[in-house]
Amino acid sequence: MELFLGGCRAALQTCLRSHCKLHVVLGNEACDLDSMVSALALAYFFAKTAPEKRAAFIPVLNIPRSDFPLRTESTFLLKEHRIPESAIIFRDEIDLLDLHRAGLLSLTLVDHHVLPSQDTALEEAVVEVVDHRPLEWERSPHCRVTSELVGSCATLVTEKILQGPMEVLDQTTAALLHGTIVLDCVNMAPEAGKVTPKDMHFASLLESKFPDLPPRGVVFEALQNAKLDVSGLTTDQMLRKDLKAISGKEIAVALSSVYVTLQDFLCRLDVEQDLSTFCQQRGYDALVLMAISFHGRNEPFRQLAVYSQQEALRTGVCQSLEDSSNPSLNLSLLESPHPTIRAYAQGNTAASRKKVLPIVKDFLREWGHRATMQPCRKTRAEPTDSSSGSTDSRPPEKGAAGRKEPAKSQRLGDDLLGDEDTHLPPTPMNSLVDECPLNQGLPKLSAEAVFEKFNHIAVAHSCEDSPEKK
Repeated sequence: MELFLGGCRAALQTCLRSHCKLHVVLGNEACDLDSMVSALALAYFFAKTAPEKRAAFIPVLNIPRSDFPLRTESTFLLKEHRIPESAIIFRDEIDLLDLHRAGLLSLTLVDHHVLPSQDTALEEAVVEVVDHRPLEWERSPHCRVTSELVGSCATLVTEKILQGPMEVLDQTTAALLHGTIVLDCVNMAPEAGKVTPKDMHFASLLESKFPDLPPRGVVFEALQNAKLDVSGLTTDQMLRKDLKAISGKEIAVALSSVYVTLQDFLCRLDVEQDLSTFCQQRGYDALVLMAISFHGRNEPFRQLAVYSQQEALRTGVCQSLEDSSNPSLNLSLLESPHPTIRAYAQGNTAASRKKVLPIVKDFLREWGHRATMQPCRKTRAEPTDSSSGSTDSRPPEKGAAGRKEPAKSQRLGDDLLGDEDTHLPPTPMNSLVDECPLNQGLPKLSAEAVFEKFNHIAVAHSCEDSPEKK
């Protein structure tokens, strides 16, 4: 695997110079661990087993290179196996449409089977699909399709590789596939509702063929911790890692989840300027930040912050959050070192960002009914020394229906939410068996959701083991 990936960039350049055929294995736009590993492993398998070397096989990650640091579990796994990121080819480093127009491109789609609207011109180049979700339409007889409802697409890739020559599967490829299956299937725990018998079978088969693989629990904990690790990210990257955007007639609001305490986040160097730059570059008028950390037994501890340069807007968003009764967030004001940021402890830890979203949407609807921007009534929690009340004078950008359009950007991370008002492209349903207990929205599983699920399981077990039940 290491030698194959190390030669991919040179192989690509050779093909471009000599106008030879190129077979690209393309992951989905979410580019989570399952998508990345499935693309790398399947391209490696094709390169090793192709009967005729008429084409170069290249895995391509379907995001810009600049977004890859946000996939912290993916960067961690590559480092663990000494695979340099420089060896990986990203979507902004190859012109697939130009190759297709030249008649040089063949495409295999892995961990998805529907190309986004901007890639519809590439449909004719698709020769194979490997996916683990229901097919939305049937492809032509000339396209080979592997589709089965399993917990991880890496399971189907493992099956395909093990059907070939045994010497193809090496230690590194096995470790990448094994780690991905274990993470996607939540450490193979039946209670999580993700693992299927096929996932279990091929994880066990990898372990039997490669006994030096680390135990599942060790693998899962390391990857899950890496998924939550934001220590190496800039403020902008932290906000984009798990981002949702909604808009009303006049304003757009971003909602981000970060996995650090709010105090640690607000103490970051130049954080207020970073928030201003983040919002201005993307057309957001306000930002609602949910900081999530975890106590013992993986119980989530939530805090909220509201940022806006517009005092009336900041006050109005805060008032709607404070006054909410469905659900009640049970907010208590925290000291904020910045006048444009109001901070809260959230007493109702069960209210995830998915529950906060409708509160903000209701506020946007109410705000949109006003003919002009009027200051909201002063909230009981407004700090008396808030002096930064400048109003953003930028003319609002509006769509055809008068709705303000925030700057469009690629959907990043494992967002908890799925909503029609977002202006970010939808994330494919990654690594999830449809109709499982965790099927609560798109995308189906996030780091927070995993921890909450384990919390429920732990509480249930503790109740079963309590003295009253003995």
